[in-house]
Amino acid sequence: MIIGKIQDGIVLDHIKAGQGMKLYDILGLDKLECQVALIKNAESVKYGKKDIIKIDSIIEMNLDAIGFVDPNITVNIIRDGKLSKRTHIDLPETIEGFVKCKNPRCITTIEQEIPHRFKLTDPETKTYRCVYCESKLEQ
Repeated sequence: MIIGKIQDGIVLDHIKAGQGMKLYDILGLDKLECQVALIKNAESVKYGKKDIIKIDSIIEMNLDAIGFVDPNITVNIIRDGKLSKRTHIDLPETIEGFVKCKNPRCITTIEQEIPHRFKLTDPETKTYRCVYCESKLEQ
């Protein structure tokens, strides 16, 4: 399979195999007008298998969303066909705006204008809890 070279754009690499589509949805990549390639189960020396997303445009990205899906992702910025910048993503301390609290009694369910916000409570298990009701975020 051949996916063309990017002249100016972003490559999200080292996505845990099977998580590429989840990241695609969270980032809203279906709304972009540029070319986007999602490669699932690509061979990886380091991980065995991985997913890769290539975006043929330089866009603003929610790095917290990327870190939430998989903190091992590498964000590569390509300019003029060459690697311009490489960023390794960490697990974010707080996340807001792209996942919702499932607790029907949470204030965010009743008050629609309150943003859904979660705090990392256990980095080992990657557990997040709602800052309002303390419900565990199910991934």
